[in-house]
Amino acid sequence: MRELEKLTSLEMVDNFIGKHSLSFLYISRTNCSVCHALLPQIQKLMTPFPLIQLGHINADQVEEIAGHFSIFTVPVLLLFVEGKEVLREARFVHLEEYESKINKIYELTQ
Repeated sequence: MRELEKLTSLEMVDNFIGKHSLSFLYISRTNCSVCHALLPQIQKLMTPFPLIQLGHINADQVEEIAGHFSIFTVPVLLLFVEGKEVLREARFVHLEEYESKINKIYELTQ
């Protein structure tokens, strides 16, 4: 399972996305049971994609993240290629479909 880098400010988030050609953000809230259940599954799912850098934001700690990315619910999974958002899933994520989408994008960037 892969670890996600904890990002605690909007500046850290923007630097993280800008610094990595492939970056993934997992946005959650402290009291979100879906968020806590999905996180270990996402960590496992991202194992075959070592070039994608993983970041985690707690929207309770970085409240401005919701407005920055137009987020209305959590969890939100965002994938960026060269700083551009290319994939977004929210709330209830179908993991097999999501993995297939990531795999296609990952192969295209190699």
